[in-house]
Amino acid sequence: DSKKYGNEITLTGKTPISKIMENPDEFVGKKVLVEGTIVDVCEKRGCWINLESDKEFESMRVKVNDGEIVFPMEEKGKKALVEGEVYSIVVEGEGCGGDCAKEGNEKENCEHEKTTKKVYQIKGLGAVIQ
Repeated sequence: DSKKYGNEITLTGKTPISKIMENPDEFVGKKVLVEGTIVDVCEKRGCWINLESDKEFESMRVKVNDGEIVFPMEEKGKKALVEGEVYSIVVEGEGCGGDCAKEGNEKENCEHEKTTKKVYQIKGLGAVIQ
């Protein structure tokens, strides 16, 4: 039994998540069809899922507009086919990731500079989950 979320899927050719992750800037602004196991679901609003890549230890987030599509928590662990558009966002974080105390560093030795990194996601338009 498949459950459909959002718009109908129109693309037929799948793009491996690993291919997007290799050269993500090539895919920004393009519609893609990806497939993977759902490894995480937004607990608050169901507004995103993380899909496992075809490459080990790699995943990609599919974000949807709040309320337009709501992914239930019980979809975790199931296969999803998702159509959407690749985009990037810049996120800020702490320089040391807050691990100073764990590493035994004195606070004054740890640089708490703000860091920024570009993260690639898929704006989910439609999904089929099995």
